[in-house]
Amino acid sequence: MVSQSGRSAEIVRLLDAAASRAPVIAVTNTPEAPLAARAQAVIFTHAGPEATVSCKTWVCTLPALEWLGAIFTGADQGQTRAILHQASPAVASYLENWRSHVAEFGTVLEGIRQVFVIGRGPSLAPALTGGLILKESTRSAAEGMSSAAFRHGPWETLGAHVFVLILEGDAKARRLNRAIGADIREAGGFSALVSPDADIAALRIPQVQDAIRPILEMLPIQMLTLAIAARLGREAGRFELATKVTDIE
Repeated sequence: MVSQSGRSAEIVRLLDAAASRAPVIAVTNTPEAPLAARAQAVIFTHAGPEATVSCKTWVCTLPALEWLGAIFTGADQGQTRAILHQASPAVASYLENWRSHVAEFGTVLEGIRQVFVIGRGPSLAPALTGGLILKESTRSAAEGMSSAAFRHGPWETLGAHVFVLILEGDAKARRLNRAIGADIREAGGFSALVSPDADIAALRIPQVQDAIRPILEMLPIQMLTLAIAARLGREAGRFELATKVTDIE
């Protein structure tokens, strides 16, 4: 077994090797992290300590990367900043009713034994992370994947016990994601859209610019973890077997 100090030394060695070949730009929540110490430029997310699964740090990384992308592509930084500033009030607006969202999911999930979260384009990131935190937070069957990939093997698992949460996404993905939702229901599964005009109130997110949509799409998934954990009599996000991967690797 490699000791903690041995792992840290290996991380430092790899970062030094990377820095010798190209500049390292770090996005991190932890100023004392080896990544921050070895990077030529650092963006701190200031998300604060994580108590359970990585919800805050992941969400806060999204605007940091959007800002970084604007710098790399030469986009209008003032416009980018204005768009990113819309995220906080939009998140607050959704979370005002978080208790009722969790309660509604409790009804929606009646008879559900498996959950999929699917999306396309920029919404693929919250879909994949959503599947991960559902497993971590509730210790129940869940998976995140692209909408197109779901049409392969997972399609054969469809039934009344399967809930497919579809991230509607931007204008390019909307038609395809609405179509797969209809096809899932026709095949006997249960699907619902995360959308500004969603039928289920807990899935209804504020209308925002595409750049910050993935931030809002994560919120219903987080509410879903609370509802599933409550149904199973667990504390959402409390690790029983796992630990933070950053404590090990």
